[in-house]
Amino acid sequence: LKIADFGFACYKNIDALTSYRGTMTYMAPEIKEGKTYKGTQVDLFSLGVILFIIVQGIFPFKEARKEEYFYSLLLNNRIDTYFTKVNGHGLSEAFKDLILKLFSYDGNLRPTVEEFRAHPWLNAPGYDPEHARSQLLQEYARKTISSPKRPVASPAKAPDQ
Repeated sequence: LKIADFGFACYKNIDALTSYRGTMTYMAPEIKEGKTYKGTQVDLFSLGVILFIIVQGIFPFKEARKEEYFYSLLLNNRIDTYFTKVNGHGLSEAFKDLILKLFSYDGNLRPTVEEFRAHPWLNAPGYDPEHARSQLLQEYARKTISSPKRPVASPAKAPDQ
């Protein structure tokens, strides 16, 4: 998974940010609460949202706020209820562990990039990333070929003057 976000690309120090930036659904709680935050920690939170969407096909919550129903389930340690509500009963324990760490309310409790890359879910024995990539490309091609072509709208013509 490769993600690019150039919003802070020109900044050298991303360990004491205060600006309110981002898309609400992907935004870490510390940004929403107006706290000083570390860029890498909020990026890992957003990565968790993206990863959840890729694996589960839905957003994990509307916003990472204490008042939001789904995020509050996580904050109140109602983990089984949360995964039942998001239809996550078939998810592996390793995936759940990684997601819960990425969604930590406290940015200091989220994994570092190195810890994320070393997590067991990303390093399952026998996993072949090239094979998985090939399968995804084949599935994409199959869906692209089998989906009906939508008519392309013509640009509107300017009225004669």
